[in-house]
Formats: sequence, C-alpha cells, structure tokens
Amino acid sequence: MAAHPSLSDVPYISSRGGRGGPPLQVFMKPKPSKLESIDTRRSRRVRAVRAEDIALEVNQQLGDFALAAIYRDKIRPQRTRQYELHSPVKKSSVEVLHTLLGIELKVGNRRLLCPDLATARYLAVFARLGCEAIAIPYDITQISWIADELESSWHRMMLLVEHLTEGRSPRLRAMVGRRLIEETRANITSLGAGSKFPEFNQPARKRPKR
Repeated sequence: MAAHPSLSDVPYISSRGGRGGPPLQVFMKPKPSKLESIDTRRSRRVRAVRAEDIALEVNQQLGDFALAAIYRDKIRPQRTRQYELHSPVKKSSVEVLHTLLGIELKVGNRRLLCPDLATARYLAVFARLGCEAIAIPYDITQISWIADELESSWHRMMLLVEHLTEGRSPRLRAMVGRRLIEETRANITSLGAGSKFPEFNQPARKRPKR
C-alpha cells in the first residue's frame, strides 16, 4: 500500500488559469532548513551547568559532615595547639609512610615525622587541602576518632563530585574538586589555628583567712 504524502510534499497549484487562460503554475512549498533536535537543545543545557553550582550541591549534601563543619564543631572547641603544616596550595602527593624512624607524612618532597599513625592520618587530610597552619587536639586520645571522621568526609566529598559530574567532561570534574578544596581551605583558615600552646585555665588561689 502506497504511503500518503505529507503536506510539505504536496505541490501548491494556483487556482488562476483554465481554458484560454495562462498555464497553471505549480509552487513547491520550501522545506525548513537547519532543524534543531530536542537532543541538541538538551545537550546544550547539560553543558551549561557551572562548577560552582555542583560544588554548592556537594556542600549541601555533606552538611554537618563537611570538613570545615567538623573542624568548627569538633576540633576548635577543644583544647588544641597550633601545628604549622606549610602544605603547598598546588596539588601534591600526600602519603603516610612507615619507616625505621617511625611514622612519617610525605607531602610532596617533604617528610614530617609524626608521633603515631593517628596524627599522620589527621595531618594528611589538611595537607591535601593545602592548609598552612591548623589546630590539633592536645589530648592525643581524641585524634584517632577525629581522623576517622575527617578521612570519611574527604572520601565522601570526592565520591559526590564523581556522582554529580557523571557523564560530563573531566575538566568540569576537576574544576568542581578544585573549587571545593579552595572553599574548604578558606573556611578552615578563617576559623583559625589557635595558639601555639594550649591554654590551661587554673582557678585563682584563695588567700587563707587570718
């Protein structure tokens, strides 16, 4: 069975003409050019997503589990001491090493001797952020569980970046990660690293009664 022609394929015949008149004129309706598909418009909208929007979504999903929130709520309220990390802002390799001298934290070409593994893990997270100086709990029994939360927050942040940038360009994924690191480092810096030595508030001595 022959297919019916579409309206765009049917020629338009002028009604003027007939016996003794001018010949019939046939006008073909021009087909539209440069058609834009829905997929093309959708892909353009996908490419329009900005890195700062994805970074904002990551921070909203992390909430109180974000690195800056942990530093603000669980580290700074404690009695702490300042540690000058001098970590480079540019991305560099961070690795915890077990050597004959003990536990070391390798940041780029530098090696920092750490008293234990928990301290090395704690400092490694801030080294990845490129922090200059940070606060570290004076009570060494607090460092291990805080290091667990910091590492968990870091990996969760990276997983969210991969999830929210799935199907997009590696360049956008790198921009989102870089923006999150910069914002987190700025927030931690604004919270301060505390004093170099912990403060011990001793009660005032009472004078004996005479």
